[in-house]
Amino acid sequence: MYAITGVGLVSPLGIGYESFTNELRAWANDPRDLFVGHTSLLDANQVAAPLAAECLDFDAKQYLGDKGLRNFDRLTKLLLVCGKLALADSGLKVNGEHRVPPDRIGVCSATAYGSLEAITEAVQVTELEDPRFLNPNRFPNTVINASAGYVSIWEDLRAPNVTVVDGNCGSLDAVLSAETHLLNGRADAFLVGGGEALSEILYVAFRKLDVLADGTRKFAPGRPESQGMRLGEGAAYLCLEQAEFAHARGARVYGELIGYGNAFEAPGSEALIVHASSDAVARAIRMALDEAKLSPHEIDVVASAQSGIAAFDAAELRGIRAIVESAPIAAPKAIFGETCGAGGALAMACGLAWLSGVPVAPLVEGSVDSARQKLRHVLVIAVGYYGNASAVILRAAS
Repeated sequence: MYAITGVGLVSPLGIGYESFTNELRAWANDPRDLFVGHTSLLDANQVAAPLAAECLDFDAKQYLGDKGLRNFDRLTKLLLVCGKLALADSGLKVNGEHRVPPDRIGVCSATAYGSLEAITEAVQVTELEDPRFLNPNRFPNTVINASAGYVSIWEDLRAPNVTVVDGNCGSLDAVLSAETHLLNGRADAFLVGGGEALSEILYVAFRKLDVLADGTRKFAPGRPESQGMRLGEGAAYLCLEQAEFAHARGARVYGELIGYGNAFEAPGSEALIVHASSDAVARAIRMALDEAKLSPHEIDVVASAQSGIAAFDAAELRGIRAIVESAPIAAPKAIFGETCGAGGALAMACGLAWLSGVPVAPLVEGSVDSARQKLRHVLVIAVGYYGNASAVILRAAS
């Protein structure tokens, strides 16, 4: 059993866990559309009629100061702010000072596509100008694990630093990496989660794959009539500690992480690469339940990965219902979009908020009377594009 003692996040709903939970409660009571047609990150002259959920109020300088940020890309800034907020929220650092030795705090971070902003810049300079004009100060951003590395450097965290890169399941799979290190005594606490930054090149790529909903194609995660997904961006870190260590230092505990599972199912045809597997979803859930020592009927609500791609949503639903037959199912991505490597971390943040009494929304199946029902267990699911699926189980703090 692992204690979650802090949350730091940047999302289209808000920055910081308190703001996020307040806005999540407000959204549940009065849903609003966060998918704007004009964003500062998508050039309307290059991308026709874009619809995406951007972290519109994000300014890293407000949290990190004016110095040292010039050569960081957006993903790095997102993760740096999340790391700072999570460490402060957990009490691992107070007023910038370590309360736990820095060599006992690590990072297990995820991203699906990394710093596409920096990669695109490097390619354009190389192809359209000359490699000699590449900015050596920005080139390190093109490495997939650079952002998480900068988090360690910025916050002086000296325990293991791991970057998980396996698509939409990354943030949940980072949990396994952190658990392994904690179990083997390599650290006392880990920042666990991930981030994804919205960029023009990412938007264009998904549009070319013909999976995006827009003004003419219906966006309805969890519904058979849905005709595509919408992109979002954001980042989140949860502070994960051995429960005994957290209680010994007097930490506030938001919730407990008690189960993890993952699975993979290859496609039936070698010609098919992108696919969703109901069997993988069901097996991942079963593994998480077994580790948590729970039966399916003890799950109070499911935070699904349903994003609006009807075939994937249907496959996930079949996998869920093969194990968890009656629990209500929510679709957080209907609020802030598909955030790829950050999706699992943002869904866990939603799960913690629900356990604290925030109304569960948006629901695609079933109902939850938050005023009368005290939630105990939340199942969080991530579904990848290649037959992979992951699941974690959160429990309300004891």
